[in-house]
Amino acid sequence: MNSTDAVTHTARDRTGFFVWLFILGAMLFGISAFAQNIENTGGKEGVILTLNGAVTPPSAQYLAREIQAASEAGKELVIIEIDTPGGLMDSMKTIIKAILASDTPVATYVSPQGARSASAGLYIMYSAHISAMSPATNTGAATPVEIGGAPSEDGPAAPAETEAEDEAEEGENASPAAPTSEPLTTPDALRAKVINDSVAYIRALAEERGRNADWGESAVRDAVSVTANEALELGVIDLIATDIDDLLQQINGRTVTVNSGEKTLDTENLRLERIEPTLVEKILGFIANPNVAVILMSLATTGIIIEMWNPGSIFPGALGLVCLVLGFYSFQVLPFNWLGLALMGVGVIFMTLEAYTPTFGLIGLSGLILFGFGLFVVFPEGFRVSASVIGTMLTIAGALLGMVLVAIVGSRSHGPMIGGDAIRRRVGVVDEWDGKEGWVIVEGERWRARADKPLSRGDKIRVIEIDGLVLVVKQAKASSLLGNLTPKEA
Repeated sequence: MNSTDAVTHTARDRTGFFVWLFILGAMLFGISAFAQNIENTGGKEGVILTLNGAVTPPSAQYLAREIQAASEAGKELVIIEIDTPGGLMDSMKTIIKAILASDTPVATYVSPQGARSASAGLYIMYSAHISAMSPATNTGAATPVEIGGAPSEDGPAAPAETEAEDEAEEGENASPAAPTSEPLTTPDALRAKVINDSVAYIRALAEERGRNADWGESAVRDAVSVTANEALELGVIDLIATDIDDLLQQINGRTVTVNSGEKTLDTENLRLERIEPTLVEKILGFIANPNVAVILMSLATTGIIIEMWNPGSIFPGALGLVCLVLGFYSFQVLPFNWLGLALMGVGVIFMTLEAYTPTFGLIGLSGLILFGFGLFVVFPEGFRVSASVIGTMLTIAGALLGMVLVAIVGSRSHGPMIGGDAIRRRVGVVDEWDGKEGWVIVEGERWRARADKPLSRGDKIRVIEIDGLVLVVKQAKASSLLGNLTPKEA
């Protein structure tokens, strides 16, 4: 290698070295920028949770868990999309406790349009750091309903006029008197205790978040409801947003008080992640649905009745038992009326009795009506069973009753099944014959028979009378159109 080649080779090596150095620097710069971007956006993440349906233990577990996880991870915001008719008080309080203990701001958003946040949903809205609603939504009706019964229309929740107030209205000279009220009965006292406790609870939440405590009390005592626009005017909510993006834009820069102190929301370019419940929570949430609850109880009853009719069939009984357990779980987490449940039970008993003690549909129809009315009243307003579900179940039950009725009518129309009366007018065939006497086959049995005229082997005959052990028969000829299918007397 001469000196010229050596110089060229050295220059080439230096050029390659600088190229690789440039590439390495660019890679390091890109990695650094990427890492810094992750660091800068690490606190700009939020989560979207969903409360769709009744407030039940599965939904409470899901929301409380994810709110706590977001708080521990230092998320910027938690948004709960709400569409609920209400639910259990204990489950509601589990969610509210998680919100109050969160270091991450929680915003409740009643969505989509046409949704509602009634009863327990209102309490959850009052506890949130930010409360928003979509247009054409409503909230309110927060009167507590005990499991097993509905609130009394004339309960002690409504303030009663005192005798002193009545006297003051009658005359100007009425002397003031201390407020008096009639002693409460035990049920009324318990009802008053529940109402007053709920009023105190929602007022405490309202004072904590700076919302309208007086209207919250009226929502509990009088079950009043308002639209989104009315809620904004009354100070029940903070804003109305058309969608999530509009919500983020409106709350950007707001300062709220979380568990750890004040925090200013920074929702610009916030990356949101939607977190769904686990599979088990979805299944339990599906079961805790009024429509599913009554279907499960109906399947349970049907399966158990079939097992009683056919002992040892196993599958109907096992299916009925599983549905019964799931149905009991549904009724445990839903507010129901004992009267409706009793009416459903009586209706099922009546329809079952129709199969054992036929009354040509009278008891069965009564049971069907009672069962349908029980389906309608078993759950309070907001948890009503769908009319289509009620109609479908009554149609199926009515069809089964119709089949039973047809079978009963058919069993009574064919006449006696055994004995001499049972063989009259039966059709048979001549087996052997001599003159006016011989042997015939009727219903697979060989009988001695006589007739008023000679017959031949293979002739069709009809039984007219039975004389001891001898059948009196006549020849039966087939119709020309139907052949041998419809025999008639000669």
